[in-house]
Amino acid sequence: MSQPDKPRRPDGFTLIELLVVIAIIGILIALLLPAVQMAREAARKAQCANNLKQLGLALHNYLDAHRGFPPAACYGYGQTFDAWSAQAFLLPYVEQGAFGDLINFAQSPDDQTTVGMKRIPVFVCPSEINDKLIVNDDGSHWVLTYGINRGTWFVYDPVTRKGGDGAFDVNRSYRDRDIADGLSKTLAASEVRASTPYLRDGGAPSTLGVAPPAKPEDLLAFGGADQFLDPDGGHTQWIDGNTAQTGFNTTFGPNTPLAFTDVDGTRYPFISFLSQTENSDPTLPTYGAMVSRSCHSGVVNALLMDGSVQSFSDSIDLRIWRALGTRAGNETGVTF
Repeated sequence: MSQPDKPRRPDGFTLIELLVVIAIIGILIALLLPAVQMAREAARKAQCANNLKQLGLALHNYLDAHRGFPPAACYGYGQTFDAWSAQAFLLPYVEQGAFGDLINFAQSPDDQTTVGMKRIPVFVCPSEINDKLIVNDDGSHWVLTYGINRGTWFVYDPVTRKGGDGAFDVNRSYRDRDIADGLSKTLAASEVRASTPYLRDGGAPSTLGVAPPAKPEDLLAFGGADQFLDPDGGHTQWIDGNTAQTGFNTTFGPNTPLAFTDVDGTRYPFISFLSQTENSDPTLPTYGAMVSRSCHSGVVNALLMDGSVQSFSDSIDLRIWRALGTRAGNETGVTF
């Protein structure tokens, strides 16, 4: 007598099995996603370092061609309009020669409104979240995220026409032998954040010889009655030679926080400071604390004057950071 056929199990997954598979896939994605993000950030950080390396090569090619590094900016006596940046002078050496040829360096960048709208890839870190065209009262400009070294704190005196202790200066084209601390011990450029909020144009300190502030909070005591917070105006114009746009200072270390609450109640966790733009008053000196900041967690990438690139931790000793920011401070024994 034949046995009755057993009921066949239908092909495919049961609902419970399908839910288990989905749960396993979800767990795997959750485990893999941070690793993928870390790999992407590592690639962006490497590209950022490569951008700085290209700027280092450009600086030395400029040095070979002109027997000096580019000036930070060039201002005539009594000049009140903006001047071209060192980054603009480097255009022929970062594969932008054809574009650079369109610039009339004898005219103010304010009169060549379309130039600053161009994005220069080597001027922008791939991790920068504000990599975009900024429209403000100065017109439309593309940001940059690599500022040149303008020294510790004092930037420029329009009366004596003397500048600060950094590697780049107003109206000066330093030679390699002028970097007395050594090219490998002096910062050339470092990361900065695009659209940096900063306190500006208060006109104080108003005298020469003012010592750098000891703590970030001490900056809030400077500035004068006319000081105001520009919420996104710093490092937005690669064409402009003033420190707030294309430079940085070593007053405080990388990624130093300084919180500030504006009059409208908006709180900013990270701000910088400039007493005034270098060309805005014919008698008042300029002091700056434009902090080097990065989108890479815990570090900033920086270029040294010899063309090498290093990552510097947020925890670097401030004395070392300031020593790296001077061109002739007799700190040849600095180690980092």
